[in-house]
Amino acid sequence: MGPATPRFLADGMLGRLCTWLRLLGFDTAYGRRASETALLRRAAAEDRILLTRNRRLLRRKRLPPYLYVEADDFRAQLAQVVETFDLDPRAIPFQRCSVCNQPLVALDRESARRCVPPYVHRTQAKFSRCPECGRIYWPATHVERMRAELEGMQANPTGGPGARRRRPLFLGAAKR
Repeated sequence: MGPATPRFLADGMLGRLCTWLRLLGFDTAYGRRASETALLRRAAAEDRILLTRNRRLLRRKRLPPYLYVEADDFRAQLAQVVETFDLDPRAIPFQRCSVCNQPLVALDRESARRCVPPYVHRTQAKFSRCPECGRIYWPATHVERMRAELEGMQANPTGGPGARRRRPLFLGAAKR
């Protein structure tokens, strides 16, 4: 991913998609309780692509770049975003806080000792910390499970057996 990596703003209906995009390293803000107007203003002000499931919002006259996310299932949602923006889900994973969206910073092992359970400190060598909320991250079995989940998504990118493959609805601006 280079400088053209898109930045996203997910509406309140796309919390799980937002978390997954963050875990994959993509800058994704979340408008959990934001009004339609606030979402549109924020997307425009922060130069973000709005990810939405809200069809009513799409009737507005002035829209920032957006993607209407078709599926209810987060796997199909993620596949749609990855395909539409030609993202590589393996390029920059685990570099953002899944809660705050902040880029993680390396934390030396000795500093992590005070912040993680003793077993984790004994069995892990690499740690990262969110500078915003202070959460500590390390590559344990959850990372392996997430990678397996991604492999499964790539094997079946439409989200499940019998799911129809549709062209993504992307309007409002050219792909970045």
